[in-house]
This record gives sequence, C-alpha cells and structure tokens, in this order.
Amino acid sequence: MSLHRNPPFRVEHLGSLLRTDELLKVKTAFEKGEATQADLEAVEKKDIKEVVELQKQLGYPALSDGEYCRHMFWGSFFPGLEGFEEVSDPDPEVFRPYAPDVAAFLEAGHKPGESVFCTGKIKHVGSTYVDQFKYLASLVAPEEVKNLKLTLAAPNWYHLRYREGYAYPKDVYSNVDEYFADIAKAYQDELKILYDAGCRNVQFDDPNLAYFCSDKMLQGWKEDSLNTLTADETFEKYIKLYNDCLATRPSDFHIGVHLCRGNFVGSRHFSEGGYDRIATKLFKELDVDTYYLEYDTPRAGGFEPLKELPPHKNVILGIVTSKFPELEDKEEMKKRVYDAAKFIAEGNGVSVEQALNQVGVSPQCGFASHREGNAIDRNGMIAKLKLVRDIANDIWPGQQ
Repeated sequence: MSLHRNPPFRVEHLGSLLRTDELLKVKTAFEKGEATQADLEAVEKKDIKEVVELQKQLGYPALSDGEYCRHMFWGSFFPGLEGFEEVSDPDPEVFRPYAPDVAAFLEAGHKPGESVFCTGKIKHVGSTYVDQFKYLASLVAPEEVKNLKLTLAAPNWYHLRYREGYAYPKDVYSNVDEYFADIAKAYQDELKILYDAGCRNVQFDDPNLAYFCSDKMLQGWKEDSLNTLTADETFEKYIKLYNDCLATRPSDFHIGVHLCRGNFVGSRHFSEGGYDRIATKLFKELDVDTYYLEYDTPRAGGFEPLKELPPHKNVILGIVTSKFPELEDKEEMKKRVYDAAKFIAEGNGVSVEQALNQVGVSPQCGFASHREGNAIDRNGMIAKLKLVRDIANDIWPGQQ
C-alpha cells in the first residue's frame, strides 16, 4: 500500500468558503419567491469563478467551489435519493437528545429544524453533485481537474441523529445492516458518476465520528434504553459502512474524511474530546487515504493518537482556526506540526522527516459550513489561508 499524494497537498482548506453578501441576499430572495432560479445560478457561477481565482492566487491546488450551491455543508445527497424525504417540522422525540448538535439546539431552547428521513427503499436515481463538479472543472485547465476537491455528506449522517427505531421504517428494512447496505450502494453509484465526470478527489465531512470522542455523548448513549448497540458497536458499523461505500472505487480516486466537533453559524462547536478512544479503528480500519483533523484548540486533545496512523496514510493537521479572525503565531504552528510528526514517527519507527511526508496543514474546518458563515470576515479568511500557505512553504519548501 503506497501513500497517495497530490492529492492531498501540503496545504489544504476544508471546502466551504465565505459567501458574498450578494449571494446570501439572492439566496434569501429565491427562497421567498422574489428571485428566479436563473438569477440565483448566475450569482453562484460568478462567485464560484471568482473564488476559484482567489484560491489559485493563494496557492491552493485542491480547489473547491466554496460549497456556494449548498445551504449546509452536507449538500443535497440524501434528499436526492429515492426513499428519503425532507421534513420541515420533525417531532423532537425522534432525535437522540445527547447527539452533540441536537443537544446544543435543545439547550438553547430550539427544537431541531428540517431534516431528512428514510421512508422507503433507498435507491440512487441521479447525482445532485455532478453538475456542480462539471462547472468547477470548466474553470480550470484539463490537467488540474484531478486536483479539484468535492465534499460529500457522511453516509451515517441521518442515522446517528435519530433514536433507535426512527432512522428507517421497520417494514422497509428489518435491521440496520440492510439499511446501510442500500446507503453503501447509493454512494458507490454516486462515486462512479463523479469518477466518470473526471473527479479524483473527494472529502467526506463527518462530525459524527468525532462525536464518539465526547464523554457527554457516550454517557447519554449508555443511558438511552432504546439503544440495541453500544456506542463502540455503532462506531464499528460506521467504519464498515464507509468501507462498503468505497469498496468499488478505483485506486486513483483519492478519498479523505474530515472530522470536527461542529462548525455552525457564529462559530459554534458542539462537542469536545480527543481522538484517543477512536484512533486505532479510525486510522487502521477505515479505508481512506487521508484524515483532515481538527487540531486548533485543546478540545481536540493532543497528537498522541497519531501514533496509530499507518505509514501509507496522510493526515492534514487543522491547526489554524477558521472560527475567529485572530491570527495564530506562525512559528508556534510550525512547532505543532513537528510535534505531531514526532508521534507519527514513533508509531511507525521512522524519522520525523519521513513522517512529515505523510503530513499537510489546513484550517481546522470550513469557513462557512452553514451558508451564513463563521464569526470572521472575508479579509480574515484570506489572512488565515495565507498563514496556512506560509506554514506549508516553510516546512515543505517548493511543494504544493
């Protein structure tokens, strides 16, 4: 097994970028029936073209469209499947109240908003992502298409949120394995369509996996009498689900997974806890090439779990926060990268210099996982992206 490189690159960002005020305004007008689909698409395409140029100027090879066509980071995959339906006013009782993002809403006096529920047999009936990718690809030279990064929803996203018995109808799927099998098939179909369109670089965005690092969630799970599986057994199911989703991917299709502890409007996070309790299974059993890990604050724990990272996998260290405008000290951040590499080196019995071949840097998360964005303005975002590029230039001079 060899290390997949370029992608990922020494410098990465996590996909979502701040929208312009014009785009936010037109999206709102469209939802109110005050602007047409054509009006919205015109602004989206203009802004995507401009943000692609910005990324090029800043030296980021894995260009994204900023997720400008999405309301939230997970996009439209699940609503686009046969067998799933959006519900605008779901019953709060169906949600796990200890799932960190659900808990945050409930604690603030809000009930969970619109959601997507399985109502019948799941079937892929056409990609809702591929046209977004094709437009992005039209903006770069043919040799750059393979570097473009598309972000995808986590396959477990609409399972963890719901209490036992509510994720799918029992008269449709008799058990979770049957349900996950059809989700995996849908992702296989999606990935083939994207691959055939030229996509070679995908990043799954998965806060759920990091939630298994949260003592608060794990305690809630244990106390929930409806659960038929332990949290650890569920985590193992999720690893298998991912591996089944990726079972048919070609070897030149780079797959990464991003873990964070929440990134909501106003720079909210939802959970805390280091990677220690999930590290072995996450790094050794999940069949991905790259891990994009939140590492900007103590809530993500230390670098010790990176001792479990195999020599054929990459880690992108999210050491610069995307949540607030204050700039980190570049030299301090470089030291953190070397500190992380020491643990990778120790785990694999290699030198720190060899371990650094498996490493890159990025902001901790996107800048606008929700379209309204974090508590940072455009100039602040650009300063953060420049800082990450500068860190990479110093550690890996001359490398993308």
